Amino acid sequence: MTSIQILLLIAAYFGVLILISYFTGKDDSNDVFFKGNKQSPWYVVAFGMIGASLSGVTFISVPGLIEGQQFAYMQGVLGFFVGYLVVLLVLLPLYYKLNVTSIYQYLEQRFGTTSYKTGAFFFLLSRVTGAAFRLFLVALAMQYIVFEALGVPFWLTVVISILLIWLYTNRGGIKTIVWTDTLQTLAMLTCVIVAIVLIVNKLDWSIATIFSQEAFAAKSQVLFFDDVNSKIYFWKYFIGGIFITIAMTGLDQDMMQKNLTCKNPSDAKKNMFSMSVLLVFVNIIFLSLGALLFIYAEQFGVSIPVVDGKTRTDLLFPEIAMNQGLGLGLQITFLIGLIAAAYSSADSALTSLTTSFSVDFLNIEKLPKTEQKPLRKKVHIGVSLLLIIVVVIFNELEGSVVNNLFKFATFTYGPLLGLFAFGILSKRSIKDQFAWIVGLASIIITYIITELPGNFPDSFIGQYAFHWEILPLNGLITCLGLYLISTKATPNTDL
Repeated sequence: MTSIQILLLIAAYFGVLILISYFTGKDDSNDVFFKGNKQSPWYVVAFGMIGASLSGVTFISVPGLIEGQQFAYMQGVLGFFVGYLVVLLVLLPLYYKLNVTSIYQYLEQRFGTTSYKTGAFFFLLSRVTGAAFRLFLVALAMQYIVFEALGVPFWLTVVISILLIWLYTNRGGIKTIVWTDTLQTLAMLTCVIVAIVLIVNKLDWSIATIFSQEAFAAKSQVLFFDDVNSKIYFWKYFIGGIFITIAMTGLDQDMMQKNLTCKNPSDAKKNMFSMSVLLVFVNIIFLSLGALLFIYAEQFGVSIPVVDGKTRTDLLFPEIAMNQGLGLGLQITFLIGLIAAAYSSADSALTSLTTSFSVDFLNIEKLPKTEQKPLRKKVHIGVSLLLIIVVVIFNELEGSVVNNLFKFATFTYGPLLGLFAFGILSKRSIKDQFAWIVGLASIIITYIITELPGNFPDSFIGQYAFHWEILPLNGLITCLGLYLISTKATPNTDL
């Protein structure tokens, strides 16, 4: 495809998103923007959340994980499923009971204002970072495929991307996101399925025999129990996956805001359970594509792309889809899937960050009605500008995008996990004014512990390699710190 054809395809896709925005954003009140009037069909939310959960990270990077760890990622996916059950049974009923706009309002009712602001701050930090990483990954792929040839600098690619998101989220907010996420999920899954079918045909295999092929079996080991020091050791991935889901879904305004648009708690639970089951199968499909990509590359002599002297397995999928003659159909579906992957997470992040900052820090719900909507729109623009700046900064960083994303998230979501866990599991109150100190200290202590193996190999940790279990460790340290500043129960601890 030529650059002009690709640009026309992008314009057409965004035309559809803006059309959806037109119909869902006719009422641009704050209640619609923040809560979707609590009228979203649960099955629409469930299907759309699959795309939001996958995002550009799964679409591009998860297939690229195969070379280093085969199907080990599925160990984490099994943990995700258990984590979703915890969210469904514990957190969703709590949020509906309190009828919150921002889920961090629970912390104010349970502990006090400082804890509330601390939790909201860590969400903002985590979500800005996570959304920026995801958008950076897909913007990099877009730059590689089309904009580099047109002489467009990376920063301008990012500006255009976020401007387009702002256009279709500015009015309807979360109500628009629920429906655009559904389209984006469909686009991503269609792309992956088309790619699998075409690669399998090129290999002279059939869909029915993929899992019995020797070359596929050599790249699809799931369980790893051999080396406890390895990052892909089963219990690290599984336990880490549980807490990753609890923190990055159940304690994340971005993900929970969609759930809270359902009509009632029963519908929200149906949504969460359906999504958790479907995600297991969807991740199997993505990892299967990853194995097929590497098999295809080996058999047909396709080199893994190198960018700035660095081998980038993240870019193997776009390289094969766009440059290896598998047909115009795959090129079109890949580009639409890539765009969908970028915006299924970035658009909802922009909306949830606007919601959290407006509600948690500007107390927008307490202002006169005439002031609320203009303030929300200003915050929406400000958050858009912030994301542009952070994505451009991340372009200067090194390392695997997936590993950087989850490593950073485990540090910033840890205090959130600890605050909510202590609030739900204990009946003690805390000296609220010290909550931010505990959260910050937890991050510093956890970081020091994880740096010990590399810098002090003779320490008590030895050669242990940390992975996602950093998150529950961080949460535990936060809980211990909260206990140190806690007192006996007060009347509001029944929340």
